[in-house]
Amino acid sequence: MEETLTLRDLSAQVAKFNEDRDWSQYHNPRNLAMSVSVEAGELLELFLWSRDDGPQPPVESRNAKVREEVADVAICLLNLCHRMDIDLAQAVIEKLEINAKRYPVEKAKGRMEKYGEL
Repeated sequence: MEETLTLRDLSAQVAKFNEDRDWSQYHNPRNLAMSVSVEAGELLELFLWSRDDGPQPPVESRNAKVREEVADVAICLLNLCHRMDIDLAQAVIEKLEINAKRYPVEKAKGRMEKYGEL
């Protein structure tokens, strides 16, 4: 049975990987935020020209690449959180609490409008 890693474990592994290569010199918040966007764009590109009713991604051979790009986005985000001293798990919990107030189930269930439009 595989060991389950926590976000803290993953963050430590990513930090060690970067430390071993002396890459933190390039990891200022601006560059890391841009890297999240760049990697998310590379992920999005794999789905370009998908039909709503067709396979996604549209080319089966891209499936493995989707996995790699998802990992790249996560690594960049963990790097940004490390640099900005953000506990990602706690930030997600706090944002879910905010969103629960903005999007109460009785108003938002099955709807796509933004909270100001409900």
